[in-house]
Amino acid sequence: MGAPLKTLKARLDGLCLRYDTAGALEKDPISIPLAYPAAMDREVSAFVAAHLAYGRVDPMIRAVRGALAPLGAAPASWLRERSEAEIRRNLEGPLADWSWRFHTAADISSWLVAWKRLDAESRSGLEPHLLPAAGEDPDAALSRLVQRLRLELPASYGSRFSLPDPLEGAACKRWRMFLRWMVRPGWPDLGLWSRYPASALIIPLDTHVARVSRFIGLSRRATPDGKMAREITESLRRLDPGDPLRYDFALSHLGILGDCPGVRHRGTCAACPLYSVCRAGSESAARIRR
Repeated sequence: MGAPLKTLKARLDGLCLRYDTAGALEKDPISIPLAYPAAMDREVSAFVAAHLAYGRVDPMIRAVRGALAPLGAAPASWLRERSEAEIRRNLEGPLADWSWRFHTAADISSWLVAWKRLDAESRSGLEPHLLPAAGEDPDAALSRLVQRLRLELPASYGSRFSLPDPLEGAACKRWRMFLRWMVRPGWPDLGLWSRYPASALIIPLDTHVARVSRFIGLSRRATPDGKMAREITESLRRLDPGDPLRYDFALSHLGILGDCPGVRHRGTCAACPLYSVCRAGSESAARIRR
């Protein structure tokens, strides 16, 4: 890290205050599971929303809501009360014209059938399938589930897009997002899982988090992959060992909302809480623009 830990933590805490707002939440897919009152309905909707969370925000959120609409107000009960064949039939008909970039209605029905199978085995949703054994790297559990789903789900492009393996070097942004939502008890996350340690979470790495993290010295890596995600998370653990991902929402929304121009300029950047610790652009360009 370039800036002293105390200084960087203070700046990131300020960033959280700026973006921990209802307005920022409207532009985030976690707003969809938050609309359901029951815990299992939140898990089902989060499982869909997190894995469709790519591309432009507004149409993505509309696509997630469209995919969940046939399940009604209680999606977990809807899935538990139907056979796999009924789920496919009752989804793929109403969603015949639905798609979201790489995903089709068939992909969504298969994804929800997978949740039903895993829930039936555990009788308590997905946490037991993603919970690491004592002393085990959490990514080992995620890898086992991914490899299982690769065998069980149809080999469509949408399904494969949802199944990157962390042990193969993937950043696994959408799986990391789902885990953050389910595990973290702090705003804006759901905090539904009590056994998975928040301290073991790894940041959901997207282009915004990667760029801003390089600007403020959380990572020196150039490639946004699994190694960068771990490096950024280790840097954040030095600031908050028990809850390193408390900064993720603010870091990502600095980019999602278009508030970071990518070049350090006093006129546009001085209001940003990270301004004093940011190294955006070259040092010479920063000096010229001050």
